[in-house]
Amino acid sequence: MRLLLVEDDVMVASGIKLGLTDAGYSVDWVGSAERAEQAIDGESFDAAILDIGLPGMSGLELTQHIRARGLTMPVLILTARDALRDRVQGLDLGADDYMLKPFELPELLARLRALLRRSQAATSAVLSFGPLEMDTAQRRVLLNRQPLELGPREWTVLEYMLLQAPKPAAKDKLLAALTGWDKEITPNAIEVYVSRLRAKLEPAGIGLRAIRGFGYRLEIADAAGAGEPT
Repeated sequence: MRLLLVEDDVMVASGIKLGLTDAGYSVDWVGSAERAEQAIDGESFDAAILDIGLPGMSGLELTQHIRARGLTMPVLILTARDALRDRVQGLDLGADDYMLKPFELPELLARLRALLRRSQAATSAVLSFGPLEMDTAQRRVLLNRQPLELGPREWTVLEYMLLQAPKPAAKDKLLAALTGWDKEITPNAIEVYVSRLRAKLEPAGIGLRAIRGFGYRLEIADAAGAGEPT
């Protein structure tokens, strides 16, 4: 999942970014609402984390601009203002949730997971597909009730595909989920991670079908046999 972090305090932003990255997210950080708008114009994000007290345009105004553009990605507002009016205004302008500073990272991660699940119409922290279970809260994957070891990018690809299942996951969206401004990943890299996942999932009866010109879809083995090769 690719996140946009908008925070002008460098130390705070560094700590949040490190925690989110350690949790498996791809994070792009900017220090102002104006730079955030430029980022949104050119990139695709799964969610945004915004500080209210930004220089120039505030986080509340940025939230309003995001919704005015028709973007539906979840927006989580961070604020040091413990005022009901600010919280209500943020929610009314289109924010999905807010947190008061200072906060604990585990709570931020839990709220973010809930927002991402809601945006993908998932209702549980455990994503299931046949004998496959991914617990996004515990960072654990079980296949036929046995632990399955995944690399960080394999996790990201599989999580996105599980959130989309049974619909196919677009290749460009998978690439966006893996890519940040500080990373160089080619479209062919997706095929590498899909190939690695196939090797781990197919023995248990789960296939990754290539949808030519679009992306990939998780399928149970008897339905996956008609898949096209990558």
